[in-house]
Amino acid sequence: MTIDTEFDKKHIWHQYSSLTNPIPTYSVVKTNGASITLEDGRDLVDGMSSWWCQIHGGCNPELNQAIYDQVPKFTHFMFAGVSHEPATELSKKLIEITPEELDSVFYAESGSVAVEVGLKLAHLYWQGKKEMGESKLPKDRFLTVNYGYHGDTFGAMSVCDPVNSMHRTYSGYLTQNYFVNTPTTKFGETWNPKDISDFESTLKQNHERIAAVILEPIVQGAGGMRIYHPQFLKKVKELCVEYNTLLILDEIATGFGRTGKLFAHQHADIVPDILLCGKGLTGGYLPLSAVLMTRDIANFVCESPAKRFFHGPTYMANALACAVANKSLEILSRNEWQSQVSNIEKTFQRELFEKIESLNLSYVEDMRGIGALAVIQLTKPYETEVLQAKFVDAGAWVRPFGKLIYLMPPFVITQAQLNTLCEAAVSVVKSLESL
Repeated sequence: MTIDTEFDKKHIWHQYSSLTNPIPTYSVVKTNGASITLEDGRDLVDGMSSWWCQIHGGCNPELNQAIYDQVPKFTHFMFAGVSHEPATELSKKLIEITPEELDSVFYAESGSVAVEVGLKLAHLYWQGKKEMGESKLPKDRFLTVNYGYHGDTFGAMSVCDPVNSMHRTYSGYLTQNYFVNTPTTKFGETWNPKDISDFESTLKQNHERIAAVILEPIVQGAGGMRIYHPQFLKKVKELCVEYNTLLILDEIATGFGRTGKLFAHQHADIVPDILLCGKGLTGGYLPLSAVLMTRDIANFVCESPAKRFFHGPTYMANALACAVANKSLEILSRNEWQSQVSNIEKTFQRELFEKIESLNLSYVEDMRGIGALAVIQLTKPYETEVLQAKFVDAGAWVRPFGKLIYLMPPFVITQAQLNTLCEAAVSVVKSLESL
């Protein structure tokens, strides 16, 4: 059956696009590992892990089998008043691979909703503390850094960058939270203590109102792909303890090996009060996110005026999603991802960064990377569809945005595919001389 692209163009609204002036789409008919097959027969190397989530590649046989095995039993059943094996086993695995202090799990359907849950839990925690006489003022605001991105729902938007993000249109409707300067010391550089100054002074002055700090650890994702020094996270944790403030870490994009550690916060050897994870949790097969928290938070939320947590996603702990997530974590437990990510990182350095650097292009402002992530920052923004078309012509699927070209391939990418991806990126960057 041919994909009706004309119908699509007229009636289907794609992410971050216009319905009246849509960005061109490409018709995908098959994926396998890090390979994408278009309807016209072209094969592309997946440089995006399907927006960072398909860490084990497309059409993975083990993940396929996990779904096949679960379907005959049941595909979904409401989680209120019910439990099931895929959810309980997944919870055991998550508690096992995260810090021991995080022993309570709440499931949601997406990264944005996980952020909403994390923010709501922090609010309820301090309501519970106030109910018990342990807090006087309402701690109902959040503190974060500029250029952050945590999702597109209203609560999540309130902690995204207030000036430079796609959400500034809604600024008059969002809760006014606290924002401070983004750390400038890059990962691997010598730590500059001044990086924590703005954060420290803001928290010191406003800690009686701040319920929690929320950050993307080490890597800021869609807000600019900045990669910062672990010492910033360490100092943030110390200050949160000093000023009695919760720490929420958003590992939706960074969790499950992307940065070379299973979770990015492990680079700083700290423990958050609330941990958010998603994307790679199911290997990119089905939408599922998880919120892990300390027992202290769970207890005080249940001491809040509500006496329980009123948040109930219809598809919470969906059996198919939990089943495939269990298999995804099982694959990660074999630790093959560590050598895969290490090889990707080394190849990016050798076949991408060094080759672009040798071209001495004035419009390449910066290059950076960590684990299975590479970022090329240009001096000016380019239209996404223009650069994307160039990548497709070069045999790769990459979706740049603004001034950034970034690569985030599946861990299972072969060396030949990885070389092709790097060659495509070098070729596209070099071609910008004529634009």
